[in-house]
Amino acid sequence: MSFLKEILEAIINLKRNSIVTIDSQNLAATTDYAAKDVLSNSATAGRSFAFDNAVRKKGGTGTIEKAIAYCSVTGLTPRITLYLFNAKPTGTLNDNAANNSPVLADHPSFEGQIDFLAAEDLGGGSTSVVTVGTYGNLALPFHCAEKTLYSIAVTRDAITGEVAGMVLSFKLQIKWD
Repeated sequence: MSFLKEILEAIINLKRNSIVTIDSQNLAATTDYAAKDVLSNSATAGRSFAFDNAVRKKGGTGTIEKAIAYCSVTGLTPRITLYLFNAKPTGTLNDNAANNSPVLADHPSFEGQIDFLAAEDLGGGSTSVVTVGTYGNLALPFHCAEKTLYSIAVTRDAITGEVAGMVLSFKLQIKWD
C-alpha cells in the first residue's frame, strides 16, 4: 500500500508546477525606522524570513513570478527591498539596525532582490505587489541549496507610526523548474 501511496504522491508532485509560500514576522519596532534599516522580529536576535519548500527538491530551482508585501498597520507606506539568499544570510538581521546586506560572505548564496514600490493603504493593511512586467525585478530565477529560500527585509524609506508587534508578511508565487 505504501508503494502505491509513494507513486501517487510522485504523480501529484509532477503535475504541480508552482507553489505559494509565505513567511511573516511580528516586528520588534521599538523606535522609528531610518531609511535602510532592517525589518525583523527582534532588536537583539533577529532572524531572516524563510520561505520553506521554495523548490521541489533539495538543490532545485524556481522562478519567482509574483511577490506581495503586507503590513498590518494602517497608513504605513514604505518601499521595501527583499534580499534573497539560498542559504541563511550572515548580514545584519536585527530590527532597526542599519542594513549591511548583501555582505561579501553571502555573495555565493545571494540570488537577487525584489524591490517593492511604496505600499498602498485604502483603510486596511498596507500592501505592495510586484509581478512580471512591473517594477521590482521579477521574474527572478533562483536555486536553493536545500529547499528554503531566505531573505532580509530592508526599508528604503524612514518609517514613523510603527507599532511594536506589527505583522510584516511576504508572499511569493514561485514556478518550479
